[in-house]
Amino acid sequence: MTNSERAAAAAELKATGQCNCTQAVLKVFEDRLPVDSDTLMKLTAGYAAGMGCMESTCGALIGAVMVAGILTNGKGTPRCSKELVKQFDEKCGATICHDLKGVTTGKALCSCPDCVHNAVDALGEVLELN
Repeated sequence: MTNSERAAAAAELKATGQCNCTQAVLKVFEDRLPVDSDTLMKLTAGYAAGMGCMESTCGALIGAVMVAGILTNGKGTPRCSKELVKQFDEKCGATICHDLKGVTTGKALCSCPDCVHNAVDALGEVLELN
């Protein structure tokens, strides 16, 4: 599966309500993660509506950083994380769920499915996945 296909599949998982944002990002990388599907879903269940119920980091970005940690075997992950935050912010307009959803302003910057798509896309760019 190409990274573009993973991004589209992740966005679909979120759009159809099958997964929260973090789960959708990790789910499309299941074939590359050493965690079974059931455990993965439980580990990421607490990131629905962003960390802290929209008060902190977007769950899609959290998922991308989690995947990066495994795919880099923990080596260079902080550098990857920094780049992921930068690229995600450029693509979505913010990194905090509250801001992305426009809770204060009434104007959403990026939909959840688009955040998920952009997180997977940014991960592909940072890690040079095909």
